[in-house]
Parts: sequence; structure tokens; C-alpha cells
Amino acid sequence: MNSKLVLVSALAAGFLTTAAMAQTASPQAPATAPAAAAPVTIPPPQAVAARIALIEFEEAAAATNEGQKTVIEIQKKYEPQKAKLDGLKTEIDSLTKQLQSAPATVTDEEKASRARTIDTKQKQYQRDGDDATAAYQADVQDAIGKIEQKLGPVVIRYVQQNGYSMLLDNTGPPQQGGLNVLWAPGTDISQAVVDAYNAASGVAAPMPSAPAAARPRPATPPATQKPAAPK
Repeated sequence: MNSKLVLVSALAAGFLTTAAMAQTASPQAPATAPAAAAPVTIPPPQAVAARIALIEFEEAAAATNEGQKTVIEIQKKYEPQKAKLDGLKTEIDSLTKQLQSAPATVTDEEKASRARTIDTKQKQYQRDGDDATAAYQADVQDAIGKIEQKLGPVVIRYVQQNGYSMLLDNTGPPQQGGLNVLWAPGTDISQAVVDAYNAASGVAAPMPSAPAAARPRPATPPATQKPAAPK
């Protein structure tokens, strides 16, 4: 889910609706007979002070109570896969130590057989770890993407109600084909939007014992570490 596309679409829809309502409310002046042309004086342009709002949109979605609870639930879903990977890693480490400390009486053929076994298990560990990581990240991105869609209208209301004239998304690294704000003299509204969303959603914060950061990154895969290769 591209968080910038979600935010831009939501903002565009909100602002276009507001503009259409304002245009409809303005009465059209009655047609009059053309008057004599008069000199037109164009006033010089006036500088308008802009109020710039900054938001880390994807991080804000993940930092909501709903986002944090969702990530915790997904982590629990993948605990069995993580435990299985941890057990396989322990087995590989044990076999590697046994091979490295094998007595001189062990034949070269036996050492080669053990090495092949370790290599097979290492490849399985890497393959299963990659699959689990990809599935975990996909689940998190999908869940956070759904929250982003609900967060968009909250951002629109907050920006409009607080008189901001520009909103910039400062989420993560630059995305392909788009621009990313590295710095801008504006007000970070991320936490204020998170608070507004939490109040509107009615979802309580996770329990204190649950791992919940202020602004968690939503793609923390199950921890995997490649075992050391046998010598």
C-alpha cells in the first residue's frame, strides 16, 4: 500500500468537496449590459503567510492504538514460525560445533556427509525465514494500509479546522517516482492526528506490557540470523 497515494487521494477528495460546496454557495451575479471600458489597475501581488503542516503518515497510522494492537496480533500469529526457525537454527549450530570439534578418528567421508546435512538445513532455514518475513511484512502492510484509509479523513478535518494551507508527508525514505520532504519549516501534526484518530475510533491503547513504540515502523519481520558456516 502506497501511503502517499492514500493520503493524496483522501486530501484531494476532501478539498475538492469543500471547494465545490463553496462554489455552489456563491450566487451568480445577474447579467448586465456591457459598460464602457475603463482602465484596469492590477494591484501588486501580496505575500500570503502559509501555515505548513507536516505528517509522517505511515508511521502515524502504525502509532494509533488500532495500529499498535494490529501489529501485536500479527506478531503473535507468526510466533509459531519464529519458534520453528529458532529451533532449526539451534540444531544447525549444534551440528556445526560437533563437526568442528570432531575427533581425528572421523573419516573425511563422514565429515563431508555431515557438512552436506548442515548445508541442507541452512538452505531450509534461509528459505523458510525469507518466506515468513515476506508473509509477515505483507500482512502488516495490508493491515496498516486499511488504517491509513480511515486516517485520511481525520487528517483532512484536522488540517482544515486548524487553518493550514499546505500539508507535506514526511514518511520514511523517498518513494520511487515521488518526492520526499527532508526538511520544511512547518508544524508536525502526526501526534495530534494520532490522538484525534484514537478518540474517534474508541480503540483503547495496548496493555503496558505489550511492545508498543511511540511511532513504530510497521515492517519488523520475525528475527532470523544466518548460522555460521562449518569450517
